Amino acid sequence: MPDLPKNVSKNKLAIVAALEREVRPLIKNWRSSEKQHDGRHFRFFEGRIQENDVILVCGGIGAEAARRAAEAVIALYAPSVIYSVGFAGALEPTLSVGDVIEPQRVINARDGSITVLDQGQGTLITFGTVAGPAQKAKLREAFSAQAVDMEAAAVARAAELRGVKFAVAKVISDEFDFGFPSTEQFVDSAGQFSEMQFAIFAALRPWLWPKVTRLARNSNHASRSLCAWLEKNLTHILPASAEHAGPQKLEAVNRR
Repeated sequence: MPDLPKNVSKNKLAIVAALEREVRPLIKNWRSSEKQHDGRHFRFFEGRIQENDVILVCGGIGAEAARRAAEAVIALYAPSVIYSVGFAGALEPTLSVGDVIEPQRVINARDGSITVLDQGQGTLITFGTVAGPAQKAKLREAFSAQAVDMEAAAVARAAELRGVKFAVAKVISDEFDFGFPSTEQFVDSAGQFSEMQFAIFAALRPWLWPKVTRLARNSNHASRSLCAWLEKNLTHILPASAEHAGPQKLEAVNRR
C-alpha cells in the first residue's frame, strides 16, 4: 500500500482519560471544543499523533463518568480505536511512579468480567474507589493484578457494546505502599474533582502536607511520563487492521 500524504489521517483514534491534569502536557496545544451528547456537555481535544487524528475527552473520575465519555466520543466521532489512559495505583512493589503499563487483561472488580486484549501483559483491575495499601494487597491477592484504576473496565465495556476496538495504557501515580485519606467527598456526581475544596481541606490539616506534596509531585511526574509515552507509542499499541476490528472478548474471571 502506498504511503498516505502527510495531511491524510491513517486512523481516527479516541482517548478517554479521567482528568485534564493526567494528560495536560499532551493536549496543551490541541484544539478544544464543547459538544453535547445525551443531555451532557463534554469538552473534546483534537490533535494529531504520527499522522493519526486523535480525539481526547476527560470524562471524570469513576466508571459511570468514563462510560458516558466513551459513549459520547464513539457517537460523535466514530473512532476506529478507543483508548483508556490515565493514572493507576501499583499493586506490585516493583512498580514505581512514572512506569507505564499495557495490560493484556482488564478486570471489572464489580462484576468479575474481564476484557482480553490482543497485546500487552499482566492484569489491570478496575475498582470502585481509590485503594489504599491494605486494599491494594487484597486486590493483588484476589485477582493476580499488577495495577488498579477506576475507569478502564467501563471504557472497555462501552467499546465492546458498540463494536469498537479497545486498548489501554496506564501510568503508575501512586506506589504500592502509598496511603492517603479518602478524597471521594471532593468528587461530584459528574466525576469532577474539586481542587479548591481539596486545597481547603488539606490546608487545615498540617499533618497531611508532606503527603499532599508527595501526591502532587507524583502526579506531575506520572502525567509527563504518560504523555511522553503516548506521543511515542500510541500507534505502537494501535491494533492491526483497526478500522475493520471488532470488540475484544469479554469473559468471566475465575477469582482465586
